[in-house]
Amino acid sequence: MLYNLTDVFTSPDITTEQVMDFTRDEYECDGQSYEIVKKEPVHLVFSNIGKGKAKVNGHCAFSFAMQCDRCLKDVTTEIELDFEYEVKSPETEMTEEEKEEQSFMKGYQFDADEVINNEILMKWPMKVLCSDDCKGICPVCGNNLNDGDCGCDSFVPDPRLAKIKDIFNANKEV
Repeated sequence: MLYNLTDVFTSPDITTEQVMDFTRDEYECDGQSYEIVKKEPVHLVFSNIGKGKAKVNGHCAFSFAMQCDRCLKDVTTEIELDFEYEVKSPETEMTEEEKEEQSFMKGYQFDADEVINNEILMKWPMKVLCSDDCKGICPVCGNNLNDGDCGCDSFVPDPRLAKIKDIFNANKEV
């Protein structure tokens, strides 16, 4: 959603508040699509902080349906966003770095959807776990080890000693 900030850039000491609904029902990250189970309205506050400058404060929260990275159990992950940006009008002189930092500005328009997508991406969890002590799944039979031991042989020999084992197996009498 785009918000026109012309009035905020030109009127000293003005503050406006906007509340918007995030319209998407899913979020894509790393080639996968995640359902947004719960979402709060996005609260945005635009404040003039000087000639051609504005400060944007925002807050929102989302809950995503994901899977535990160890046991594949369904998990709901909550991400709360609080962000603050200082933006400049297109008439204000900016360095190339400043222009890149406010790529979400389209002239005098503030692109709230792009900012929210970027903020979600920065807060996206590296690893999703159902609990800190999740045991995962058995590499042999695929059972969830959180539900109990499956009885499979989980011994993994040290690969550095495999050649010694081959020597002993070669000298066995049949």
